[in-house]
Amino acid sequence: MRNLHDYADEDIVNAETHHEKSDVNVRALFVFFVAFVIFCAISHFVILFMYRQFVNLEKRHQNVPLTMMERPESMTVPVVPRLQPFPTKTPTGVIPPMASTPVTDMVEMGDGQKQALNSYGYVDRQKGTVHIPIEEAKKRALQQGFAPLSVGQAPPPVPAVEAQAPPPVPAAPPAEAHP
Repeated sequence: MRNLHDYADEDIVNAETHHEKSDVNVRALFVFFVAFVIFCAISHFVILFMYRQFVNLEKRHQNVPLTMMERPESMTVPVVPRLQPFPTKTPTGVIPPMASTPVTDMVEMGDGQKQALNSYGYVDRQKGTVHIPIEEAKKRALQQGFAPLSVGQAPPPVPAVEAQAPPPVPAAPPAEAHP
């Protein structure tokens, strides 16, 4: 390493420049840190105080009626049919909720749809409109064929099946062997 006294004539040397004893003012840094901690603590307590004031404000306004009109007790429970089990308050007492749950409601709905798809029955008894099992309807649709539709043409209305015995299904022709 070069010494201050060992320099060539062409080098520029500043005799007042030398090694710094400290890069950071530790006292100023410590004062800043203490002030920062005190500021953060005060901020947290101010925010906590504001939060508690807002909670109290909301608690006071929670049970205020939206209108001046008296609300009957029956409005707290939805009207029947209900989607979820719910107790019913009546003048004679409280009726416990029905045993059905969303899961059992879905199972019952699926069973009802399967029964409608796979059975015979009336859609409108006065008009004589009935429904038939879906498999039977598919077979009849394939037997009767489909009318070709041109582009932009609406499909013709499907006629209602009248209440009568289903026509006999012809036997399928024997399958031919292809070479």
